[in-house]
Amino acid sequence: MAHIGDRYRRRAQAFEEKVARVGAGDWGNQSPCVKWTARDVVDHVIAMHGYMLGPVGRSFGNDDDPLTTFRAARKAVEEVLDNPELAAQEVDTPAGRMTAEAQIDQVVSDDLVLHGWDLARATGQDETIDPADVERLWRSTTAIPAEMMTLYRTPGAFGPDVEVFGPEIPVPADAPLQDRLLGFIGRDPSVRR
Repeated sequence: MAHIGDRYRRRAQAFEEKVARVGAGDWGNQSPCVKWTARDVVDHVIAMHGYMLGPVGRSFGNDDDPLTTFRAARKAVEEVLDNPELAAQEVDTPAGRMTAEAQIDQVVSDDLVLHGWDLARATGQDETIDPADVERLWRSTTAIPAEMMTLYRTPGAFGPDVEVFGPEIPVPADAPLQDRLLGFIGRDPSVRR
């Protein structure tokens, strides 16, 4: 569906701009993800693009430069979304079978938003998430059934060293929705680097 591709492109552009603005000395900065630096955040997003592409027989080249590699990953995902046959191909996921485009939308596209915040926080960039993305992610994450959320919060449930969400961080009920979303997925929006 065109809106999935449009949403991915908008989010990928915003993430790419953040990657492009990372200063040479900032790649080692600690991110809100306890085990990851700014570089690790970008490497994770790139790796997730690879996971989305594998089931549909696509891949991309890897370069030492994170911006170059992200651009290659982005281009490969956009080619899948632009190809109706590939986009509609059914793939197996931890959440069950779905189309490749649905998995891209629910996993890597959402990762671009959430990890875009992580990267911005780690490197001193603007941390504002598009309000439409905040509302959409709030609705989708708070709708996850409790038993599935327990799995998402269990380190290693989806593979070694894989953590989908951290433990919920309490934030005031009247906090901005972006802060409540971040707290819900295990980020502390009050902690600055």
